[in-house]
Amino acid sequence: MLVWAVASQKGGVGKTTTVASLAGWLQKEGLRVLVIDTDPHASLTSYLGFDDDAPEYNLFDLYAAPEVTRELFLKTVTATRHQGLDILPSSMTLATIDRQLSGRQGVGRILAKSLDRVRDCYDAVLIDCPPVLGALMVNALVAATTILVPTQTEFLALKGLQGMVRTFDIMSHAQNGTAFDYVVVPTMFDRRTRASNQSLEFMREHYKSVWSGCIPIDTKFRESSSRRLPLPLMDAHCRGSEAYRELLCYLISHELSRNSQQVTPALAAILADDGESDAPLTHHGEEVVAEAVAAMIAPKESAS
Repeated sequence: MLVWAVASQKGGVGKTTTVASLAGWLQKEGLRVLVIDTDPHASLTSYLGFDDDAPEYNLFDLYAAPEVTRELFLKTVTATRHQGLDILPSSMTLATIDRQLSGRQGVGRILAKSLDRVRDCYDAVLIDCPPVLGALMVNALVAATTILVPTQTEFLALKGLQGMVRTFDIMSHAQNGTAFDYVVVPTMFDRRTRASNQSLEFMREHYKSVWSGCIPIDTKFRESSSRRLPLPLMDAHCRGSEAYRELLCYLISHELSRNSQQVTPALAAILADDGESDAPLTHHGEEVVAEAVAAMIAPKESAS
């Protein structure tokens, strides 16, 4: 089972659209897919049609439990109207989660341990992250096999990318040097504008792991969200859908080269079908954040 976290420290760059579009393609291929909405704003939950008819259980129930069992996890999952596509929905109460989990041991690994209980249930899990470094984002990043960083091709969005790369460095330090595998996904690219082209060029010159493709501007993204329907399920042949199909194939190939044991045969078959295989933190500031992240990830030792 692959776990992809979609994260950025800037809003409006296409995180929710990326999760919904990749999940839409996976569902269309007949795979078992779970999306997890960890953002208290619940945009992904709303996108998939649970705005007015909120599910009885949500992600907060999972974090609030003293221990997460397989039964509890599956209880918090809700089936969408698309067969094979499930959601672990968000709620406003997640905004209090940092306070709720304060002092609890290993709070940064709750989601990773929970997903271990259901590895046989899904081919892929996609996590929509909030734009703030806290317990919710840390849980998603720690659980992920690969992290996607959508970055709008305009210069203000590059600040969010800079922040995420800094976050990866901090978390790597907190995990004794364990590196995070991430892919930068250029989004909202408009090849007609000089600013968009310059931003894309800058991104590829100054950052590693930038996907060679890009997600273009497409008005159908807006239409699909208003219809509460992932774009590949609404129009598989528009340019936005086709770009996400290319990204999906790239990600599966990427995972096969790094985490092949977690790629299910159904996921690998997609490649066969396609004929493929802010101001910088001070040093002291980084130490403070690293200590806080390390406290989330590593359980405290019991007093002797």
